[in-house]
Amino acid sequence: MNSNKELINNFYSAFQQLDFQGMSSCYDENIVFFDPVFGLLSAREVNSMWEMVCTTAVDFSLTYGNILELDDAYCTCDWVSTYTLPENNRRVVNKVRANMRFSEGKIIEHSDAFSVHQWSKQAMGLSGELLGWNSFFQRHIKNRAKKKLTEFLILNK
Repeated sequence: MNSNKELINNFYSAFQQLDFQGMSSCYDENIVFFDPVFGLLSAREVNSMWEMVCTTAVDFSLTYGNILELDDAYCTCDWVSTYTLPENNRRVVNKVRANMRFSEGKIIEHSDAFSVHQWSKQAMGLSGELLGWNSFFQRHIKNRAKKKLTEFLILNK
């Protein structure tokens, strides 16, 4: 197995164990991250985001696979997380496509792609089903996520 695929396996194996420090060790110190909910995050923010996710996860499980090496510096893979939202006890199954860029044995760029509408249907029930496609509603979800991350960063300085 090449080192990029090994790094992906290390990252998602750590995620399966909710080991945010193990996940962070796979990232370059200047990692750039993007996903549809949190948006573009700096290294400090992304490492704190994973810490927040891992330390607050309820009934969490994760599978990953379909690791494709696009070239020496780029890979994609699919992962699925299943968890319960503590604020409303709703079960969510989030299907994600990850895109990663590598340099010198570390992940330097990581972007996750998933449907915010599909996520919101599960996470918010009827309101998510009816409004989850709407950009205003999605902006509300993003603002809430960023607020939670900012509060987490302040509490964990």
